[in-house]
Amino acid sequence: MPATVPTPIFYLIPGLGADERVFQNLQPRLLGQTIVLQWLTPEHDESIDHYAQRMAARIPLDQECWVVGVSFGGTIALEICRTRPQARAILISSIPDADSLPLLLRLIRTTNIYKLVPPPLLKLFPRAGQWYFGVKNGREYQVFKEILRDMEPVYTRWAIDRLLHWDSEGVGRCLQILGTEDRVFPPGPAPVDYLIQGGGHFMVLSHAEEISQIINELARDPKAVPNVHWD
Repeated sequence: MPATVPTPIFYLIPGLGADERVFQNLQPRLLGQTIVLQWLTPEHDESIDHYAQRMAARIPLDQECWVVGVSFGGTIALEICRTRPQARAILISSIPDADSLPLLLRLIRTTNIYKLVPPPLLKLFPRAGQWYFGVKNGREYQVFKEILRDMEPVYTRWAIDRLLHWDSEGVGRCLQILGTEDRVFPPGPAPVDYLIQGGGHFMVLSHAEEISQIINELARDPKAVPNVHWD
């Protein structure tokens, strides 16, 4: 009898300040067990690797699984995979290493302007955020406004600082799924495993069907996905 293929296990990590609502279109399409890892309140001056270890508490050390991270969630996914040798990271609207940080965010880091702007300020200008994150009108915009409303300032300020000063040296291989219209992490000269045409930074909602097809195919057979070569 042929060997039974184990059911894939997906750990889902939302973007900075977001929660399980961003996965409402993707999660039902994933062919396996899905577990959303909720953001934790950071400890005082907590390092990103220590934070990732706490986020990974629900993942058994020797479990084969996929850690799917959106935006800053992709950064945490890669950090989790440092401590979980059988886990593999899939990044949606995210970057594979600190060298891929776009120019705008590098300028923000250099000027330290992010330290002068309180995170709740974005809540006052949702339309500006809508443009930057590529959020469509209708249901997507409603979800976006709800997420803005519920953003926790302490966590948000910590996460922005850790993203801008991320030391990605030695980080492992990942699959990167990026949108062609992403203004936060625009495609650059470095190769991307999958480019979603018309996808913005919020494409986990708007292009969930395309993204789920890629992830499900990868989970069935990593060798079947073109241009992806795991270490």
